Amino acid sequence: MDQEQLVKAVADSAHIADRDSADRAVRSTLRVLGYRLKGGQSANLAAQLPGDLGSLLPADAPGQGFDLEDFYRRVADDEGVPHSRARQHARATMAAVAVAVTDGEFTKFTSQLPADYDDLVQTEPVQHR
Repeated sequence: MDQEQLVKAVADSAHIADRDSADRAVRSTLRVLGYRLKGGQSANLAAQLPGDLGSLLPADAPGQGFDLEDFYRRVADDEGVPHSRARQHARATMAAVAVAVTDGEFTKFTSQLPADYDDLVQTEPVQHR
């Protein structure tokens, strides 16, 4: 899956009308994920992301310990959308990332996240609530 396909998959899954908004959703989610993952895992995931998306994940990230609700809040703030839309966009992004990277890499980085992140890493699209 290349970068354009990933952005289109997010747009389709999250019902985002235009490409720029979908791209912003993907970038916001990955940027916040980059703050959450520890350096080595962040770098490993970055290496498998298509296009320039890997540059959003810092190689030397310390792995900040914020919970899932804070994750969604940070995505909402970064993307400039309400919390419920940020959740939908972040989940759609993770579903696309699951296809874009190897199964092993997806399992490695998701296993680094606490159990409350299960809502984020379920790979089925979620409807707006």
